Amino acid sequence: MTSLQGKKIRLAKYMAAAGVAARRACEALIFAGRVTVNGRVEKLPQTLVDGSDEIVCEGKKVTSHEPKVYYILNKPSGYLCTAVKHGDDRIVFDLFGEVPYRLFTVGRLDKETEGLLLVTNDGHFANRVIHPSADIEKEYLVKVDAEIEDAHLKKIGGGVLVEGVFVKPIRVSKVRRGTLKVVIAEGKKREVRLLLETAGLKVKELTRMRIGGLVLGNLPVGSWRPMSEREMELIFE
Repeated sequence: MTSLQGKKIRLAKYMAAAGVAARRACEALIFAGRVTVNGRVEKLPQTLVDGSDEIVCEGKKVTSHEPKVYYILNKPSGYLCTAVKHGDDRIVFDLFGEVPYRLFTVGRLDKETEGLLLVTNDGHFANRVIHPSADIEKEYLVKVDAEIEDAHLKKIGGGVLVEGVFVKPIRVSKVRRGTLKVVIAEGKKREVRLLLETAGLKVKELTRMRIGGLVLGNLPVGSWRPMSEREMELIFE
């Protein structure tokens, strides 16, 4: 990324552009003292740097020359969306084998949730997707433990308090007896599960099927593939 050479920009922005993580995650790494600039720990995300500075994050040198890659993953249940592995935990990056890039997920799906997950090393792209101003829809297919009734749909559609913020789904619709679709916008932590809980429904399976105009399609669970330029555009349509 030659645009980072010789141009002073904020440390967090530089790290995101170099593919370390999304901007907010880079700021968290800096605040935690896990980033050095020219051999000194730097805890200010707004510190100005350029390609002539030696920037190291968690022992790895941050370089602006790594090519940007974009993948679609059909996440299996039981995998965590984290780069740090603890004990016998399974993380989504275990599925990528020997891919030689420092990858991160664009947003997260909780451990039990399956489906469409974007994986990249491009912090700018990730920020475009996850920023609330993008207003990108996420569609989930949910299987529950009871037959869906109108009262359930109305209750779910009424919204719920998540992390101190009241949120409402964009759309809720019944697919068949014990299956429904829920479309949300920003996507707070465990938002869909909390919406179903408030209606007294127990989630048996939860799968994200769509982000914006990009659909999961027939990609097998646990598999991944590169994302085309057209598919990247579809996310924002």
